[in-house]
Amino acid sequence: MSTPVLYGPIGRAVRRIAPFLETDALGVYVAVLSMWSAALGGTVKVSSRGNARPVLIWSALVAGTGRGKGTALRAAHHVLDKSLGRFLATHTTSGITSGASLVHHLWEQQEATAETEHGRDVRSMVVEEEWTEVLKRVKRDPSFTTKLRAAWDGATLRNTTKDEAQEVRDPAMVLHSHITPSDWAKYVGESEAAGGSYNRILPFLLGSVPMLDDDRVTLPQVDGRELSDAYGWATARPRVITLGEDARPLWRIVRRYARILGEALPEGQAVFIERTAEQTLRVAACLAASECSETISEEMLSAAFTLVRRSVQDAVRITKGATAPKVKRQPLSLEDKVRARIEMHGGRATSSQVLPFVGATAAEVKELSGIVVTVERSGKTGRPATVFTLRGDSSGDSVPQPASTDSDRKQDSSRHSEAQPARAEREQNRASVVSLDAYRPAPNQAPEPAPEPKRPEAFEENPFRALL
Repeated sequence: MSTPVLYGPIGRAVRRIAPFLETDALGVYVAVLSMWSAALGGTVKVSSRGNARPVLIWSALVAGTGRGKGTALRAAHHVLDKSLGRFLATHTTSGITSGASLVHHLWEQQEATAETEHGRDVRSMVVEEEWTEVLKRVKRDPSFTTKLRAAWDGATLRNTTKDEAQEVRDPAMVLHSHITPSDWAKYVGESEAAGGSYNRILPFLLGSVPMLDDDRVTLPQVDGRELSDAYGWATARPRVITLGEDARPLWRIVRRYARILGEALPEGQAVFIERTAEQTLRVAACLAASECSETISEEMLSAAFTLVRRSVQDAVRITKGATAPKVKRQPLSLEDKVRARIEMHGGRATSSQVLPFVGATAAEVKELSGIVVTVERSGKTGRPATVFTLRGDSSGDSVPQPASTDSDRKQDSSRHSEAQPARAEREQNRASVVSLDAYRPAPNQAPEPAPEPKRPEAFEENPFRALL
């Protein structure tokens, strides 16, 4: 697993507080980058091949409960809060669960700032610490994913309402979310990613960290002057960040890496990394802005590539479980089903207790070698009953006795009443050890590891093959 480079003023601030955190420093670095990109989104763009695009970085911290996702978010606030003035306090929101509410939130913010000194402001930092709950609700709104894609692209968003049409140009919305690996596999499906909705989000698996000896230690103060100066520089006027000449050879390698890797991986995993090159460019632009530079150097692009490459590896790891072939359940034989029904009833079952549940006739059951079929009659005029027992069970191998006389039945009744408590105890003990595993469907087995995808010849010669 590759270790991302924590670059520039942001990286130095994260390394400063990392020893005092019970969380993965990577989560803090990612959360800070997302917040930083949201703060710059109104004025800074990145250009490649003459096409200016937003620098918005959407991220997801993927880890189990109690693995430090919330701690990473609070530490990111500690790093940036003073440097960004009141941006995080006034532009952070959550709970957007429909396409209409997304557009309405940005439109209201646009209207509220239209007459201010600095003009309209459509920057927004959406933080979803319980993203699973949001994903459950947005399934009902097919327009949500469409609006989500447009917001990441910086395209115009529109709502048509009864009262008036709402339009937001050049939105600058960033999404930062927290989710568990199992919920990611369950709710972030391949179809949505293939449509481009969720492959715009960089997922990062957080590692475990040792527990601190003293949890009373507060985080040290971070010198935010560099980031404060960079924020003032970035928002003073519109800026377009471009690739420097020294970074172009690496940029070609990054694009080639993304294309070859996408062709080598299974489709269910490849859809999540289709925007590797674009994400690398956006991260590099944010790192450049943190140093008041309108040019992306080779060092900045390399640091950005290490981060996005880590996200690619984590995306593959998260989706491997969902794409691994499932073990097929073996169908139960008729004899297994009949045995299970007989065991359920204490080793002796009538035809009405067996046949409707196994989908067979009495004649088919009689042909089973492990099952004994007897016909018992209650009294002289009673209706005969077909009874199934297991071969080898003493109760099943007994031969039916002739009908008894009235005196015999009275004696039997007396003996039966005396033996009833003992028999009930035996039946209770037997029922406590009966296993129904043979009748129930076979339990899910751990899926076999996904087969290694067949790689094209071009990939074998790729020098970046070892990066995953």
